[in-house]
This record gives sequence, C-alpha cells and structure tokens, in this order.
Amino acid sequence: MRGVSETLKLTVRFEDAGEGWVLATIPEVPGAISQGRTRAEARENVIDALRVVLTPDEQLAGERVDADAEPLELTIA
Repeated sequence: MRGVSETLKLTVRFEDAGEGWVLATIPEVPGAISQGRTRAEARENVIDALRVVLTPDEQLAGERVDADAEPLELTIA
C-alpha cells in the first residue's frame, strides 16, 4: 500500500519537576517520559525516549525482521 499517508497525533505534556527541571511525558505511550532543564530540552529528550520505547526488540538485538512484517515509519514534527 504505497502512497497511503496517515498522521499519528500524540501529546507532549510538561510539568514542573522542581529544582529547575521540566518533566515531559507522552501520555499515549507508557514509558515515554524524560526531563530537561528547559521545556525545549525536555521535549527533545522525551522524543528520544519515544524512539527507544517504539524500537522493536528484534531491531535492538540485531535480529532479522519477519518476512511477513512491513515497516511503519513515524515522522515526528
């Protein structure tokens, strides 16, 4: 199915974590949580956390992906 485009919308939620830290979470994805000294840094860090959470274990382990699988590319704007 080439040419099909979908947009997946997620929310980055920010909170004051105290002592000058900003906590960032993506509520729709359990485990996507990080922090930074600024809102921008916290956003960048939580996107990195999202990449880790969404990386298949097989890819992390360097194993071959099943022949019946198809890749799904998620672009974060």
